Amino acid sequence: MSVPIPTSVRVRKIQRSALTMLLISGSINYIDRATLAVGNPLIRHDLGLSIADMGFLLSAFLWAYAFAQLPSGALVDRFRPRVLLTAGLSLWSLAQVASGLVGSFGQFYVARLFLGAGEAPQFPTATRVTRDWFNPRSRGTASGIWNSAGPLGTALGVPLCTALMLAFGWRWMFIIMGLLGLVVAVIWFRLYRNPTEVTLTEGEVAYCTEGDPAKRRSPVTFREWKMLFKFRTTWGMIIGYFGCIYMTWIYLAWLPGYLEIQRHMSVKYTGIAAAIPFAWGIAGSMAGGYLADRLIRSGQTALNSRKIPASLALVGTAGFTIAAAYVQSNMLAIACISAAIFLLYVTSTCSWALSSVAVPPNLTASVGAMMNFGGYLGGALAPTVTGLIVQQTGSFVAALVVGAVIALVSASSYMFIVHHEISDDHLDVLHASLAE
Repeated sequence: MSVPIPTSVRVRKIQRSALTMLLISGSINYIDRATLAVGNPLIRHDLGLSIADMGFLLSAFLWAYAFAQLPSGALVDRFRPRVLLTAGLSLWSLAQVASGLVGSFGQFYVARLFLGAGEAPQFPTATRVTRDWFNPRSRGTASGIWNSAGPLGTALGVPLCTALMLAFGWRWMFIIMGLLGLVVAVIWFRLYRNPTEVTLTEGEVAYCTEGDPAKRRSPVTFREWKMLFKFRTTWGMIIGYFGCIYMTWIYLAWLPGYLEIQRHMSVKYTGIAAAIPFAWGIAGSMAGGYLADRLIRSGQTALNSRKIPASLALVGTAGFTIAAAYVQSNMLAIACISAAIFLLYVTSTCSWALSSVAVPPNLTASVGAMMNFGGYLGGALAPTVTGLIVQQTGSFVAALVVGAVIALVSASSYMFIVHHEISDDHLDVLHASLAE
């Protein structure tokens, strides 16, 4: 990549509209995850549910989301982002509407499962859009923009859902958010176009496909999808992202509790203090994308420009998490947690940017979804493991240290297991060996 290929005004317009819609839909994705947590006390009272029941409802989403990643990525690659994100948005938004109409634990549990399954295509879709419409030199920045939907939606979710619940009740909180998602689904379907649906000039094609193999492979097949598990790079990404999302969900699920139980902060101040680190997460997401693009422009390979920052940021996350566990000052603890979350989102953005260069174009969403599957296995385990450790020890210190160790293992996975890009030639050789 020596001389940058210029892009056209039309492609830039497509990029801006796609990123805007992905940021909005991704933010709604995260806000919708907050609805159950916000409505927890009232829902338990109205439906006669126990705290354990609420735990099952919260975990139902995470497990459904994790396991739905595997087929969702392949479906995005086969049927393309326009159809799959429309379907995903519609499914999870209908699940939100249904959550406002439920009358029993069983009905709520099914709605949560559909919420998790419907949200699964959001980020594999985003990484495929990035691969389709952005040059490799700008894919990191694009990934940073749409990946910032995570901390942005997290920061907006609690105050917005609380306001809706106080104004209209918990049932209408779910219904309103579901209807909003359906509106966004219609807008996405009407405005977004896959590259195959646009007549591109030779220059526009050259810009979007720079660095791609000359031979364009057909839509992903089940055989090709399975073959991705034969490569160490795939497993390096899965193990690497496990630690990233494990650490993310320690803070998502337990940060308010940690500040109240371990740091003895009042509920009044906990809400403010817990929001500060996730504001830094937005900055981390943007910084990770900028750094990845800056490295590739300076001559680093596409793979190294993503995996090295992801690995080093996880090492930093581990260090700041251990510091947060042991410092005496509450202010220093919040500063350390803010730094940890900033670096977590550097890792997250670089990981998604990695999936846009690690495989041929027709497998981009597939490998991203596999990575996210590994991540959300960690995400599903983190709240439970942390709770058990705190229950046994009476402190968050050991739980944070365990998370830091997992982050270091995942950092090593990015650095040493992610080894090379999976090229068409690699797939052809493996295909031939399996056929013998």
